[in-house]
Amino acid sequence: MADAEILLADGRRARVPAGQPILAMLQSLGESAAYSAVAVAWDGQILDFMTPVPPDVSLTLIPSESAEGLRVLRHSTAHLMAAAVQTLFPEAKFAIGPAIEDGFYYDMELPRTLTPEDLPVIEARMRELGAKRLPYARREMAMSDATAWARQNRQDYKVEILETIVQSREPRPVGEGPRSHGARAEMGELGGEVEAGASTVSFYQTGAFMDLCRGPHVPDTSYLRAFRLTHIAGAYWRGDERRQMLQRLYGTAFSTQEALDRHLYQVEEARRRDHRRLGRELDLFSVADEVGGGLILWHPKGGIVRKLIEDFWRDEHLKNGYDIVYTPHVGRAALWQASGHLDFYQDLMYPRMEGDGGEYYIKPMNCPFHIMIYQSRVRSYRDLPLRFAELGTVYRFERAGVLHGLLRVRGFTQDDAHIFCTPEQMGEEITRAVKFSLFFLRTFGFTDYEVYVATRPEKFVGDSRDWDTASEALKRAMERAGQSYEVDSGGGAFYGPKIDIKVKDALGRPWQCTTVQFDFNLPERFAITYVGEDNRQHRPFMIHRALLGSMERFLGVLIEHYGGAFPTWLAPVQARLLPVADRHHAYAETVAARLRAANMRAEADGRNEKIGFKIREAEVQKIPYILVVGDKETAAGTVSVRLRGGQDRGVMPLADFVATLASENKPQAV
Repeated sequence: MADAEILLADGRRARVPAGQPILAMLQSLGESAAYSAVAVAWDGQILDFMTPVPPDVSLTLIPSESAEGLRVLRHSTAHLMAAAVQTLFPEAKFAIGPAIEDGFYYDMELPRTLTPEDLPVIEARMRELGAKRLPYARREMAMSDATAWARQNRQDYKVEILETIVQSREPRPVGEGPRSHGARAEMGELGGEVEAGASTVSFYQTGAFMDLCRGPHVPDTSYLRAFRLTHIAGAYWRGDERRQMLQRLYGTAFSTQEALDRHLYQVEEARRRDHRRLGRELDLFSVADEVGGGLILWHPKGGIVRKLIEDFWRDEHLKNGYDIVYTPHVGRAALWQASGHLDFYQDLMYPRMEGDGGEYYIKPMNCPFHIMIYQSRVRSYRDLPLRFAELGTVYRFERAGVLHGLLRVRGFTQDDAHIFCTPEQMGEEITRAVKFSLFFLRTFGFTDYEVYVATRPEKFVGDSRDWDTASEALKRAMERAGQSYEVDSGGGAFYGPKIDIKVKDALGRPWQCTTVQFDFNLPERFAITYVGEDNRQHRPFMIHRALLGSMERFLGVLIEHYGGAFPTWLAPVQARLLPVADRHHAYAETVAARLRAANMRAEADGRNEKIGFKIREAEVQKIPYILVVGDKETAAGTVSVRLRGGQDRGVMPLADFVATLASENKPQAV
């Protein structure tokens, strides 16, 4: 049997005999990476260490901290969790337990509903089992034997999975029945494709727990040292609300305790910054059942933050050669038929309305209206480029299960613009749009980005030469802006290539905000033209452009980025006056009025509460400046200044404080 080659952790390549288990081969080499790696890669496959070395191949070790290694660790930890649950609840019925981004879960039917207090108990049992170095033993079983085992052990969900395989007529993903999250997870659990009429399936046994699974897994439970169970949720079997409701146990695992601790800190910090919690605590916005899910009610404080952003947006667009337009919230059905929305987008549109002898739809996008403005008169090449910008509110019927605070809503205001230009103007317009986008993002405190240029997919509209020209224009624009990028080959929309910019927040999490997209589809559908220098009709290029995405989503991202502690120019209240006693109220109100007269946002807290209580509450409300006034300040015309976060700036003449606040009361690009 021919030898195989393996790439070791130190970069050496070693020839090894085929046939023996990979782990034994590594140990024979004295390779310490056998304990820092969890699997090997070969020909696009991930093989666990229990697999015999294939002949005449080249293997690469997969470190435990790599993305592939973490998936193996987390999948194995899901099995360890199920094994622990089985010891506590012998009658448990198990569904699926895949690794997911940042962790794992297992769906199961249990004799009682779990509570958060159960998680430490299950976790302790996992550690007991882990200390026993239980192997993950793989075995093949005939389909009939596998089904008999599942029936005998009353594992009804495994029986159904096996029957799905048996009933296959052609190669297809396991669980293809309903296209659900559960079915997709099940497919991943069994390793993807299963041949029709497969005669055997694989199981992995960990102690007394045996699970239908394709793997791969770690060699034994001693590899699983850094894990934590996080929460419990409900999940319908195969994602079908007509099926059994199961309990879903979530957890996470990492290669080291240090990595786990960092992750748990990030999770806790993300919870602390959650815009939904802060929205309530800071009185920014709410969602009411009486109004409807995904429809945001902006409270006065949230309203002022939004106004500040919108005012800045409009002012900067006017400075940069855009025309501000406004369009209706509804349009005739014929408009949406012409745009293609009724053919391709109707599932996300609200139902039609009858009126005025016709049918109307609430708009899901602003684009067709901007095209109507363009078509309102004959356009010449001398008119171009035209840049129409609108903070246009649109409505999309997102399913209830995906709604998420401000980040996923049904009614939202798009930071929208459409640029109509000649082919010769295209490169310059893209460069302007990219630089304008980066200016906006930096002004709001985002300096770290992930940028992608998405190119022509297999199915597309328009001329391939125009696509290539447009794609190159996007790349050159990024280069002129001094911004590195990755090419997302084939990732463009069917109607044109695009630039996507994802900003990273204070926790390093990426958020999709800016997009600059070419459109070869709508100009053709609406047959828009301009008169060229040759006095003939030509088709303009159309560019969709959003800098912030939508006001709702951007504000959600902004709240989490700053943890609710907005920079001074965006803070709904910039300064709060705290009179020490009743006799200082008049002076506090006078100072607040002077600040408001200077276009600053100030308020006086005249409640009959102790000054320490007022200071703590102002801190909780994340107000940038807390101004305490007592006898000395009233007599001298000063204020005692505390910064958000507790820093004491001491006593300051009122005029000096007004100048200080004025210097921070305008946006500044980083």
